[in-house]
Amino acid sequence: MDARPARLPVLVVQHGPQGGPRRVGVWLAEAGLELRVVHGHAGDDVPERPDGHAAVVVLGGGYLPDDDHRAPWLAPTRRLVAAALDTGVPVLGICLGGQLLAHVAGGTVEGESGAPEFGSTRLTLRPEAADDPLFHGLPAEVTAIERHVDRITVLPPGAHWLMESRVCPHQAFRVGATAWGTQFHPEVPADRLAEWDPEPLRRRGLDPDELARRAAAAEPAAQAVWRKVTDRFARVVAETARSGRRG
Repeated sequence: MDARPARLPVLVVQHGPQGGPRRVGVWLAEAGLELRVVHGHAGDDVPERPDGHAAVVVLGGGYLPDDDHRAPWLAPTRRLVAAALDTGVPVLGICLGGQLLAHVAGGTVEGESGAPEFGSTRLTLRPEAADDPLFHGLPAEVTAIERHVDRITVLPPGAHWLMESRVCPHQAFRVGATAWGTQFHPEVPADRLAEWDPEPLRRRGLDPDELARRAAAAEPAAQAVWRKVTDRFARVVAETARSGRRG
């Protein structure tokens, strides 16, 4: 008889056919979690509460958090994240997901705001990260893949500001005890850049080949850091579920 404990279910909201959880999903599964992916872009109903799930992960996509006309599943996703915050269910929001977390918690997100970031981007750890459950003890500087033109301009009240970049300050933050948002993509490996359409990059004055080279050079160190952060999130999920902690 298989005596292994049941795997904790994690609800994942995906916003596009190419925007899956990728290596973050693999790492979470290896840590003992079960991913249940809801494809909002394909017409799946997004639950408005996390009931029955140990965590919520909201992925990236080419929308603003309240772009309901183009992406009608964002409205229930906002309600889902709000309910997770209210009940203490851990949340991880990536890119659009991080912006949506900020929006729901009272921050401000602006479209086509500031300088866009594409490819491997240098991030700086802030002093406030020293006691954060996910970001404590990381290297002072690390890289992650970015692909955004929108950004968080004001963090939610009381948010813990964890990472920044040279042109986009709010790269990582925490709301409450167990909800994190990132502007960058910890799930995207360097080799993914080879699949990006090169023409939009060239129109922005960027060299796709150089972006790919820089990302490949930074990949070993970046992968080690984001695996550690993902493993720590999985630990928070397990500890929260075990303790029954809410709020």
